[in-house]
Amino acid sequence: MEKQKLLIATRNKGKFPEIMEKLKDLPLEFFSLNDFDKSDFKIEEVEETAMTFKGNAIIKAVAYGAKLNMLTLADDSGLEIDALSGRPGIFSARYVEGSDQDRYEKILEEMKDVPEEKRTARFKCVIAIYNPKNQDISTFEGKIEGVILQKPKGTSGFGYDPIFFVPEIGETLAEIEIGSKNEIDHRGRALEKFKEAFLKNDLDL
Repeated sequence: MEKQKLLIATRNKGKFPEIMEKLKDLPLEFFSLNDFDKSDFKIEEVEETAMTFKGNAIIKAVAYGAKLNMLTLADDSGLEIDALSGRPGIFSARYVEGSDQDRYEKILEEMKDVPEEKRTARFKCVIAIYNPKNQDISTFEGKIEGVILQKPKGTSGFGYDPIFFVPEIGETLAEIEIGSKNEIDHRGRALEKFKEAFLKNDLDL
């Protein structure tokens, strides 16, 4: 069976291999935005103007898919912390300027006086699939509940993974290897729904 090309609309070097690992059994050939950047040309970043994960995922999938005329997968995900009234939410990737560490240290500082029982949080993810041939859009959602630690643990993963503790596994998302993480985290759960729909031929591809 000839593999279909799929653009995973990210330049994130942590996210791309995680998504690819989850979908490796599908007859797909994977590309990231980095594969289309050249020394004299770089695809412009799409502005995420929606106020929901679903809206931003669709904006990215459609914009990049139309520009490159490829079946495109885009996701928008983020961390919702109850003690911070749902922040950082859709602004998770740009909560503060700088690195992933800068962002999670900002969260830890904001929550330094929050007691253990009120440090509940969840990661949410929406995957959008766009087919430029027929303008079809499909979306899939996933989430995982957890607790924000007082200090980071683990060196795997990316983003807020080191401070997000998952009680059901007894570890942070940064302490488990990619395969295990893909089984239980928010993006893995959304990707599993996409995978099931793909295998059942429920998608108009």
